[in-house]
Amino acid sequence: MGWTVLVLAGLCEIGFTTCLKLSDGFKKIWPSVLFLVFTIASFSLMSQALKTLPLGTVYAVWTGIGAVGTAIIGFMFFKEEATPLRLGLLGTVVLAIIGLRVVP
Repeated sequence: MGWTVLVLAGLCEIGFTTCLKLSDGFKKIWPSVLFLVFTIASFSLMSQALKTLPLGTVYAVWTGIGAVGTAIIGFMFFKEEATPLRLGLLGTVVLAIIGLRVVP
């Protein structure tokens, strides 16, 4: 259950970083409101995951999911450059996340 909650927390992190970008410095109301909703949800879920998973693992996986997911959103919707090197480095982060899951 802890891993499921942690993945959801990471997905909410992708939501809050995307809404942060869309809020235009908190000038736009709805992206700003959604930023707050996703932020509260993400930290609440991460707090739940910490009940059963180690702190270092939770934080590394949470930031990893957020970083990779946010980069993908940037590539897809904000026309950020997806160079082979960037994609390879993001793949390394994904492998690290998987490694943290399978290591006892």
